[in-house]
Parts: sequence; C-alpha cells; structure tokens
Amino acid sequence: RFNDNPFGLFGWQGIIPTKTKKMSEAMVKMVTEQLLSVEEVFARLDPEEIARLLSPEMPKLAYSVALENFPELAPQISPSAISKLPRFAYNRLKKFSSEFLISFTIDLQKSITRILNVQNCVVEQMLVDRSKLGQLFQKCGEKELQFLTDSGLWFGFILGLIQMFIALINDNPWTISIGGTIVGYATNWLALKWIFEPVDPTKVGPFTLQGLFLRRQKEASADFSNFFANNILTSKNMWNTILTDTSTLPEFQNVFSRQLKKFLQFDLFGTTISPGEKKFEQSSKSATANLGNHVGVLHDYVDKTLELETSFRTKMEAMTSRQFERVLHPIFEEDELTLILSGAALGFIAGFIQQCISTGQLTLPGWAIVFRLWKKIPFF
Repeated sequence: RFNDNPFGLFGWQGIIPTKTKKMSEAMVKMVTEQLLSVEEVFARLDPEEIARLLSPEMPKLAYSVALENFPELAPQISPSAISKLPRFAYNRLKKFSSEFLISFTIDLQKSITRILNVQNCVVEQMLVDRSKLGQLFQKCGEKELQFLTDSGLWFGFILGLIQMFIALINDNPWTISIGGTIVGYATNWLALKWIFEPVDPTKVGPFTLQGLFLRRQKEASADFSNFFANNILTSKNMWNTILTDTSTLPEFQNVFSRQLKKFLQFDLFGTTISPGEKKFEQSSKSATANLGNHVGVLHDYVDKTLELETSFRTKMEAMTSRQFERVLHPIFEEDELTLILSGAALGFIAGFIQQCISTGQLTLPGWAIVFRLWKKIPFF
C-alpha cells in the first residue's frame, strides 16, 4: 500500500487510519490556534501545590541519581538514611526540596512553549493508536455518521424510483447498472452536502437551513472537549512528551539543570557536591530520565487544575459557524471523493446483480436449496 493511500494491492485500510498523521496535524493546528493557550493553562498550576505533591518523591529521585553518578554518596542520602536524620536536618532538607520544586515549577511555566510540543504530543499518540482519531470523530460526529448511513436508504429509494421509470421506458438492461452507479454516487454526494452545508443559517421561505453538524455545535463541542481533554491532552501524556520528545528535551534539561545545580551545591550533612561539568551533565540527564517514575503523583492535580475540557468547550461554543465547520469536515474532505466514488461502485455492483437476475444471466437458488444449505451451517 502506498503512503497516505487506503488502497493496497490486496486490501484496504480505513481512510482515517491511513491519513492519521495528516488529519491529526490539521486538528492540532485548529486546537492550538483557536482553543488552547499553553502558557495560559499552565499558569493555573500552583507551584506550592506542585512542591507539596512532589516533595516526597525528591529523596527517591536524588538517591537514584546518586547511585548512577555518585555511588560513594548514595548511602548518605538513601531513604533509610534520610528517615534517621535528626529533626532539624530533616526539616532543612524538606525546606530546600520545597524551595527547589517551587523554583523549578515557575521556571517550567515560563518555558512551557519551548518544552512541550503539543503537535508532537497529539500526533504521536494518534500514530501509536490509530483507532483514537476514529474514536474521536465517531464520538463528536456520531449523529452525522449515522445520517450518512441512514440517508442511503431514503435517498436511494427516491432516486431508485426515478431509475425504475427510466428502466420501464428504456429496455436496455445496462440502464439498471448505470442507474445504480448514478444513484450510489448521488446518494453519498447529497448526504455529505447535507451534513456541512449551508455553513451559515440560510432562510428559505419559512425554513432555516444549515448543515446537520453545525446545528449541533453545542453538543458536538462538549463531546470533542471531553474526549480530547480526557484521552489526548492528559497530564500523563503531556509529561511523557516533555520527558521523551527529542525536539524539546534539551530545553527541558536546561530548565531542570538550572535548579539541579543549586541542589548539587547545597551543603547537606556537611557535604557540598561540586561535580565537574561532565559529571554535572550526566547527573542532569540521569535526573530527567528518572523523573518520569515520580511525576505520577501530579497527574490528578494537573488534570483537574488545567481544566482543559472546560476551556475547549467554552471556546468551541463561541466559534462562528465557519470556524466550527473546520472541526470535523477536514476528515471527510481528505477523501470525500473516495466516499462518493465508493457509493457509485457499490451502486454499480448492486445494479449489475439486478441486471443479471432480470436477464436470466444469474439465477437465485430456490428456498428449498437455501434451507438445506442453512441447515449445514454449524452453530456454536
């Protein structure tokens, strides 16, 4: 199968899984330009609360760094050694840990656009699990997809009546196959037009016409926001991107190292750590590599505090009809012609079978034969 093409030599892949990367990038562009200000939402985090939640993890992180880079110091800062510290020393360590994390969080908030690449975060998830994008658009476009399915019945019936009258006038058997092709093509074309057009409410006599999807702006906004905030841009996923995205990881390490340097130079238990530049760089990379094992304590707080679902929903509901139309329509646009032509192809196949039956080239089995075959099918 060619890239970005659903057709293969011996098979087919769904349009959305095939074009996940391109569709995801278009969606992220819409989200970052119209729905999300990364600086604004991360400014909602309270550095002191981050420090309170993460402080208990810092001795574990420091110990893991020491084991890898300063094994001679590791016994002095092991969890068991820290638990035996005098109260004044323990309080001193706790105070420093809190100050370190507050300063680190503030630095993180100031640099968030350079250390979190939202596009990479979203697209990587979609590519790892290509069903996610399909689930998203099934959720917020469920009624439109159902309409696309159901409309084939009554559009097809109406157009089929026209085809029937033509067949009565013209006895050429190929009118059935050709008519089936036209009916299949027209049915999908009309259905797609009805979903997204007119974009703006249009008065026609006593009626106001507007695309089905656009009429459900409030409902679809809630569905999109809920899925995106709770399945895509979660604290867990964003932290994973911050700690693993090679395009932004160096910047995150710079932010972290500024604070880590203070920690390594802290006079703790009568010992000041002053590693060389190479050792310090190794320590910083070791700390960021191990940080992912400790930030799990933040996820509930971050998800709740960022309030991405509310932010997305509010801004989507305030969109103009033309802006909102770009939320779902790009998915159909990617292969709108394929959807229409597939309807034409299925219409031709159905018409050709009907043509073969009407001309005697294809004979359907009688009920007795069907019944005998049915009885031979094993049921479990």
